[in-house]
Amino acid sequence: MVNGGQSVTALLREWRAGDPQAAERLLPLVYEELRTLAASYMQRERAGHTLRPTDLIGEAYVRLAAGSQPTWDDRSHFFAIAARTMRQVLVDHARKHTAQKRGADDRPITFDEDAIAVDRPAELLALHDALDELAVLDERKARAVELHYFGGLTHEEVARALDVHVNTVSRELKLAEAWIHRRMSV
Repeated sequence: MVNGGQSVTALLREWRAGDPQAAERLLPLVYEELRTLAASYMQRERAGHTLRPTDLIGEAYVRLAAGSQPTWDDRSHFFAIAARTMRQVLVDHARKHTAQKRGADDRPITFDEDAIAVDRPAELLALHDALDELAVLDERKARAVELHYFGGLTHEEVARALDVHVNTVSRELKLAEAWIHRRMSV
């Protein structure tokens, strides 16, 4: 993870300290992992989704860079926040798509069964709502789900990010999965 003598963690610290150039030097170091993360998100999306992984990376990175001074501590924390940001981009996109289906754009459309055969924004919104409800009940379990399933972090990386033992992560993921499954089945 070194490029020109700079690690991801060092660049993150420089960015946090207020160096705007650090964000630009960071992107080439993290791009492939962000692309893998974005591709993983997009595989779960409906066929014909209008966002591509590169669009998702771009929008997430813009949101990350445009925010207030970043507060991440290290590489794992950065990818956890990037994963959450990508999830939010997809949720915002799904909400916009759902609003358009309800007539928010008020423009005529042609009925095409192939175009609407697989439609998953509602599922994404339901999952987002379930995760938000879980976060109210148990924020750590919700973060573990987000980091592992959406962020692509291993159990060990999630354990480091949450500052808990890896066995705790495994147990809490199982409980969270069961809770979310039950919540989404209602």
